[in-house]
Amino acid sequence: ENRPGANGAIAAEFVAKSEADGYTILVGSIGVFSINAVLFKDLRYQPLRDFAPITLAVTTPNVLIAKPTLPPHSVKELVELAKKNPGRLSYCSSGSGSSDHLTGEVFRQTADFAAVHVPYKGGAACQTDIMGNQVDFSFQNLGAVTNYIKAGRMKALVVTAKARHPQLPNVPAAAEAGYPDLVVTSWQAVAAPAKTPRDVVGKLNDAVVRALRSPEIRERMTQIGFDVVAGTPEEFGAFMKAEIERWTAVVERGGIKPD
Repeated sequence: ENRPGANGAIAAEFVAKSEADGYTILVGSIGVFSINAVLFKDLRYQPLRDFAPITLAVTTPNVLIAKPTLPPHSVKELVELAKKNPGRLSYCSSGSGSSDHLTGEVFRQTADFAAVHVPYKGGAACQTDIMGNQVDFSFQNLGAVTNYIKAGRMKALVVTAKARHPQLPNVPAAAEAGYPDLVVTSWQAVAAPAKTPRDVVGKLNDAVVRALRSPEIRERMTQIGFDVVAGTPEEFGAFMKAEIERWTAVVERGGIKPD
């Protein structure tokens, strides 16, 4: 059942308050399981308290994209340009507090430069204005922009990963470009209500992991830019905690507020 709205908070609250019998589970994003808890003070659920982790399902890096007419051809050159022109460059996102906005904020904080954030209502409009030379740069999910990059409609300066991605083998990874703190992924995960019995969580993990590791699903995920993780409940729980801590620091340092 799809319950959209409030950056996934409506669906998350529904599952958090559901019967912990293993028949109601949540498939959610980085926003649902980490960023919402940092941004929204009146959130009616808390990920670490209200969910039993099942598995981190898939991850995908973001790509630092730039408008075609922007002179820099590398992340280093972009930082140099931004520092020479403080507050003159602009970067767009799919909305204030979105994962792509926060990735841009990590970049800005790490490289220590000023730039103007331009929030849109969704990534498509942001990508359109990058291609139209209206905004200077952005961070977007790899799968959403790969075809545009290959068609030459936008520049790709770095992939926010430890190693180069097979879909964009000519684009440097953040770690090799000298920005290890810019290793960021967007991700999807699965969880159940907090009081779900451990044996039920184990069975759900087995079923989800088996499906994700099937050749058909893995191939499809690869085609759209996702890397299958399919780990243990304990691994996802630790990962979720680390992500909440990371984004708390970024949001507090940047004074970021939701739309």
